[in-house]
Amino acid sequence: MKPHEIRPPAGSHQRRNRKGRGESAGKGKTAGRGTKGTRARNTVKTFFEGGQMPLVRRIPKLKGFKPPRRKLYGAVNVTQVGELEGSEIGPDELRAAGLVRKRDELIKILGDGEISRAVTVKAHAFSASARSKIEGAGGSVTVIDRKASE
Repeated sequence: MKPHEIRPPAGSHQRRNRKGRGESAGKGKTAGRGTKGTRARNTVKTFFEGGQMPLVRRIPKLKGFKPPRRKLYGAVNVTQVGELEGSEIGPDELRAAGLVRKRDELIKILGDGEISRAVTVKAHAFSASARSKIEGAGGSVTVIDRKASE
């Protein structure tokens, strides 16, 4: 057997159907496109809806805007801070306890709950109620400069 004698098995290879090449070809005249109308004459854009107002234009647009340099804080409540061991609590201790995710670069202490012991808390921001509760329990609050932590 020689390379020029190799043929595919019988029936495995069909010839391409050449549409629009005359009636005798089997798919002549309208070539399977029906009679008249847009699709018979040309292609239609994917999202064209026949002249009806397209879905993309019917749906309302998103309102408002997101500031490009907004600060995202990981929130920790005063109650959670009070449950931690140690007298000085900073970002490293909060991350080690699993109260703040790793991706949260900035930490804010919020005033939900109560604290009963004196603790020195270091964070990037404090709510007014959290500050008053910590200081009311005899503790102190230290705001960490954002640039110093980077």
